[in-house]
Amino acid sequence: MMDFPLTLRTMFERAEKFFPKKEIVSRTMSGLFRYTYADYARRTRRLSSALESLGVQRGDRVATFAWNDHRHLEAYFAIPCMGAVLHTVNIRLSPDHISYIVNHAQDRVMLVDETLVPLLEKVQDQLTTVQAYIIMTDKPELPPTTLQPAYSYEQLIASAEETYSYPDDLDEKSLAGMCYTSATTGKPKGVTYTHRGVYLHSITLGLADTTAVSEYDTLLPIVPMFHVNAWGMPFVGVWFGSKQVLPGPMPTPQILLELIQQEKVTISAGVPTVWLGVLKALEEGQYDVSSLRAVLCGGSAAPRGLIEAYETKHGIQFLHAYGMTEASPIALVSRLKSTQKDLSQQDRLDIRSKQGLLVPGLEMRIVGQDGEVNWDGQEMGEIWLRGPWIAHEYYEDERSSDSFVDGWFHTGDVAVVDEEGVVKLVDRTKDLVKSGGEWISSVDLENALMAHPAVFEACVTGIPHAKWDERPLAFVVLKEAYKDKVEKQELLSSLQDQFAKWWIPDDVVLLNEIPKTSVGKFLKRALREEYQEYYL
Repeated sequence: MMDFPLTLRTMFERAEKFFPKKEIVSRTMSGLFRYTYADYARRTRRLSSALESLGVQRGDRVATFAWNDHRHLEAYFAIPCMGAVLHTVNIRLSPDHISYIVNHAQDRVMLVDETLVPLLEKVQDQLTTVQAYIIMTDKPELPPTTLQPAYSYEQLIASAEETYSYPDDLDEKSLAGMCYTSATTGKPKGVTYTHRGVYLHSITLGLADTTAVSEYDTLLPIVPMFHVNAWGMPFVGVWFGSKQVLPGPMPTPQILLELIQQEKVTISAGVPTVWLGVLKALEEGQYDVSSLRAVLCGGSAAPRGLIEAYETKHGIQFLHAYGMTEASPIALVSRLKSTQKDLSQQDRLDIRSKQGLLVPGLEMRIVGQDGEVNWDGQEMGEIWLRGPWIAHEYYEDERSSDSFVDGWFHTGDVAVVDEEGVVKLVDRTKDLVKSGGEWISSVDLENALMAHPAVFEACVTGIPHAKWDERPLAFVVLKEAYKDKVEKQELLSSLQDQFAKWWIPDDVVLLNEIPKTSVGKFLKRALREEYQEYYL
């Protein structure tokens, strides 16, 4: 066979050659911007040319600090196709973490959305490696900024070459991108992605047994493009020539539903908190979402009731998935096997609410204290992964040895696996509640609470206890219609038939909002710190 390199250049040029008329729709501060892949390709090549004129060379890190829009999508290919490294910076991190990862990655140039410039201005004196800032704005001139030296994105690419030629000698194992974990404790950890890894991960997203993305689809990546490359959606969308709808700055559930309705979106991706908000808006308003064949949900375990609502009430396939920054991110997708299609609705839902089967191309072990666990759906163990799009170390970080051992990535996620090979996430190792020497799954309790009709969100965490070491404490946000109408005891009583008595939380704290991480996961560390003396 030919020794043919698997690089993003061939992915980009396929869209350029075969899908020039396909559309990209981008929501910006000025409204909806529409153009074709032919326009996109010309602007992408111009961006590469402009970056080269600023001194960007192979291997240099170029950071993006941006929303999901067309300019960000241009950067997704302009940077790696010229041999540089795309570093997507999480805009929701603390100023200390932003300055840490920019310096740690040694970013040379930063592309910044105009609305986010003030966030960077606060830390610019701490950014020691950045030599230029490119402001992504709809305005014809450069907006006022203290960032220096600063350039207008549109002015810069206007004078650049639209016929810029990409090198054809890139090594498929060279770096294409990098992203940092959001880190609930300690400094964020850097993960790097090779051209080969992105290429193979993108193929997997197109498989019928995973997300089945194709040219026929219209994609709406709600998951931020700074969060594990929007789960690979921008890469696969360009390569396959799918129509893409980019939701832009601060999209509300109502805005997302309007985009789905107007642009006839067929598949969208987001975390459970996003889909909870969209479901609430969908049930309160009138939207035509009949075009939507599936929603992809990951980032944390989705409540069973959420899956049931989408599939039963609205006829939308809910693709429950599991992955992480270190896995590019897709590792598991929950789909029924052909032998399971005739099961009862509830049995099918039991399977769909799990994280699912390992995707083709990866290997997995579920390892407990005494080695690999039995596939009985009961015995707990940590998920270990390896494969061509799994990281093999953190970028210049001594913590690598804690997570990467003998060729396996130790995820820190605890799961059970049944006789069919279907994986169910039980908890993060650090989030399991150890009460009286026994383990309690906070995820199972959360899912059960969120199945209650009055509950909008629920989070459970272990709190220090004088007698039992830890006891679970539940934090609940009630739906507006049920506030002041539901007692704590009713919520706890709803768990009695589902769990052993010692599993049930000792109390429920009603909140107006549960704190979340920068990517929408429940921030359990903050709750543990605030309520650490609740049971003492």
